[in-house]
Amino acid sequence: MREKELIVYRNFQDGELLCDMARLMERYEEAGEGPEAAGGTDARTLAATFYSCIHRLIELAGTYGFHGNLWHCYLANLLVNNENSYSCGCEIRGEIEGTINEAVLHDIVIFKEFYDYDFGPMCKGLHVPEFGLVENYRSSSRESKVYNSRICARICELAEKFSRDHTPEEMKATLTQFYREYGVGKFGLHKSFRIAHGSDGVRIEPILNIAHVSLSDLIGYEIPKRKLTENTEAFVEGRKANNCLLFGDAGTGKSSCIKAIANEYYESGLRIIEMYKHQFQDLNEVIAQIKNRNYRFIIYMDDLSFEEFEIEYKYLKAVIEGGLEKKPENVLIYATSNRRHLIRETYADKEEIRQDMHTSDTVQEKLSLVHRFGETIYFGAPDKKQFQAIVKALAERNGVKMPEEELLSEANKWELSHGGLSGRSAQQFIDHLLGKRRQKEAGDDEH
Repeated sequence: MREKELIVYRNFQDGELLCDMARLMERYEEAGEGPEAAGGTDARTLAATFYSCIHRLIELAGTYGFHGNLWHCYLANLLVNNENSYSCGCEIRGEIEGTINEAVLHDIVIFKEFYDYDFGPMCKGLHVPEFGLVENYRSSSRESKVYNSRICARICELAEKFSRDHTPEEMKATLTQFYREYGVGKFGLHKSFRIAHGSDGVRIEPILNIAHVSLSDLIGYEIPKRKLTENTEAFVEGRKANNCLLFGDAGTGKSSCIKAIANEYYESGLRIIEMYKHQFQDLNEVIAQIKNRNYRFIIYMDDLSFEEFEIEYKYLKAVIEGGLEKKPENVLIYATSNRRHLIRETYADKEEIRQDMHTSDTVQEKLSLVHRFGETIYFGAPDKKQFQAIVKALAERNGVKMPEEELLSEANKWELSHGGLSGRSAQQFIDHLLGKRRQKEAGDDEH
């Protein structure tokens, strides 16, 4: 097999299995078909290699959640995760022009040889019928360790589409369409990310389980939601948009709104990178890794605020606006905070007599960060009537059957001892009722 002749698609993650399968195919064909031709010690060695490959395919199925033909899923996964000049050029935008297409077609011809390889004679010749297990594999209900079910399904679907492609040209077109719709690599297959440090420096790692929240799940706050969506839509459509600060009372849905836009604008190429203030010194490195990609990135900072002695905000100020290097057009910063001005202020900041001779300069320095957010959106705590409306809507959505008067009475008792009037306390109250209901149902089942 010709895996060493690949030009564009090289340096695969999990690529060792491809090399081992290629060597197995070559050695078997060199030995000749049938147990007699490949017999003896060599046959036992080949069979052991074959079983090892089957084992690794099944392990990959457990890791990634693949089903169906695991060999085909493995090959499809290599192609959708390989970030190269062609795949990165096609992500979100579609097919690109130039000689690169000829080089890619050369590689797809090789991949199609792997894809169409007939394992029947090898299974018979080496007495390894168990390969049939991975040709029609039924996965368990356990979730993938790497992908969520949506992504896993897309890769398995791509593997099936490749099976229907009769020519390398058709296979290339199918792959290019996948890049246009979903992208390539970790940024193409995942919605949200976090920052991590390793031996190789700053890494952007996928968050595998993001809550499936939509803006419609957040009851009320129509004006704040509209402001947020208008700014976000302008960003993903390539129009001018502002860095955004969501501020206001605790438990009012600021963080939920960010999760919601991550879900709702994923198909439009939006990705969210979560960052904490102790990581602000890594901001320039993070931006360097994403600035040339075709996605739109929001760097998200939750519960952002600073005490007087914390100076990390200076890194943020320089990146948002003020450094020599211009912030890339595909990057915005969204933050949530309970504080309007982000940096703690004291009455001493405005006293006329104090150690600092220029008190107005001190105040301006502390306000300069929030002024770099072009869009500031306020989320206020609901009043009693709004809180009750939220409780009733959540109860109906979750199938809580209780007389309205009793429901609202219990909700009022709950909020008095659980953080006051907020959407969060309303949700916690409903979760409490659901937990009690399940406990009662479990007790009834025992009897």
